[in-house]
Amino acid sequence: MAVGQLPAEVGTFARYLRELAALLDRGSGWYGVFWQRDPEGMRACFDGREVPPWDVVASLLQDLSQVRGPAFAEGETVRARTLHGASAAAYDRRPGGRDAVAERLEMMRAERGHVAGREQQLAQLLRDAADGAEARRIGDELAWVRDDGRRAGARCEELRVRLAVTDAAVEPRLAVPEGWFRDGGGGAVSVRTEERPPAPVEAEPKPRRRPRGARFAGIEDDEGAMPAPALPMPPTDQAPAAVPRGARFGGGAREERTVREGRAVREGRAEPDGARPQQGAAARRAAAETVGLLLRLRAEGRSGEAHGVLCEAAGRDPGQLPVLAEELHRAGLAADWASLLWEVASLPPGQLASAAGALAAAGRTQDSGQLLRQGVSRSADEIADAVLELGDAGRGWEADALLDAFVQVRTPEESARIAEGDPVGLVPKLLAAAAGVSASRERDVLHALRVAGFAN
Repeated sequence: MAVGQLPAEVGTFARYLRELAALLDRGSGWYGVFWQRDPEGMRACFDGREVPPWDVVASLLQDLSQVRGPAFAEGETVRARTLHGASAAAYDRRPGGRDAVAERLEMMRAERGHVAGREQQLAQLLRDAADGAEARRIGDELAWVRDDGRRAGARCEELRVRLAVTDAAVEPRLAVPEGWFRDGGGGAVSVRTEERPPAPVEAEPKPRRRPRGARFAGIEDDEGAMPAPALPMPPTDQAPAAVPRGARFGGGAREERTVREGRAVREGRAEPDGARPQQGAAARRAAAETVGLLLRLRAEGRSGEAHGVLCEAAGRDPGQLPVLAEELHRAGLAADWASLLWEVASLPPGQLASAAGALAAAGRTQDSGQLLRQGVSRSADEIADAVLELGDAGRGWEADALLDAFVQVRTPEESARIAEGDPVGLVPKLLAAAAGVSASRERDVLHALRVAGFAN
């Protein structure tokens, strides 16, 4: 199908995506990984022949944050969410569009099951590894497969929502505010629309096939061979941190409150008589209201507003997060929970650690670990300050968890820089965290500390 036959919203987002990509380095970051793994799929999205999954766009925005800074990426995230939602809805409203989405959902569910089986195989191979080199090789592949599985799961949820929107026969309108055009001097990524109605098109029959690379995730193809990434870019299991956003970097009064309350949340201690039941009921009501609002906004195709709801929810008391996670999954909004975790990962390190502690205390250890890994992309100075503040507040679990996550995903040299904040107090903690990863990581961190002058 020619690009000119597609709805205007699809062309608008394709142009936006091209301009976003023009700000990135094609040889590095997630952008480089996507080009390496699925160049044909990238071209299809840039040409407007397909709409990429949101997780791909979010990864490109993460690259943008590294290039242009968090403030620039913050504005682009709102634009990207709005344009992506309008593009997907218009694409799905084409004749035969719903059937195409349903078929893609079926294939992605099959891919998710395929990846889950591969993950089990690799986990067993890792347990049986004969030496450290083999364990590292298998571990790297396992991390990529887990990333593939998370992306496949998120895409299943995204496609399910798209089906619900199409079945509801809602046609969201895309309004592009002034100032969304490139100013010619490196300003905001532009979009352009002519708000004309989409031209009717004829559906083209397509042969049933497996999605190419599961649209950039690198999920195994029909031959079962997963291409090994040549770029030194870690998978989502380890590193793709969220784009930091807005005033939530400020901390302030809420940070002081979490310092006082976080330890009780983590340890699950009872509040004063009657307080915990009241707080639990209030958290349940707030979660139900949030989920109801999200379902309505998703059904109406108002993706930008839905993302704003998630941003607001990320700033709530960390003790409410486990309840909200439960309600989101019960409503079939697991993709929104993943987005919410990205937003929480943008919080100041102390608040991030409080949220991780609340999730761990509620038994959501996988979410807690993922949140910490996403959140340690910030500088060593920030992590060091947070670890010291948490320690002073008696929140040793959160402090240790931040260090563990940082040492696991960052280089030994970066880990050594944390010690600058307090060598006497932090060097032993760094070495303990490194030892928890592996003996070789402990040796590497110790060497880096010696080079930096913080250890003998």
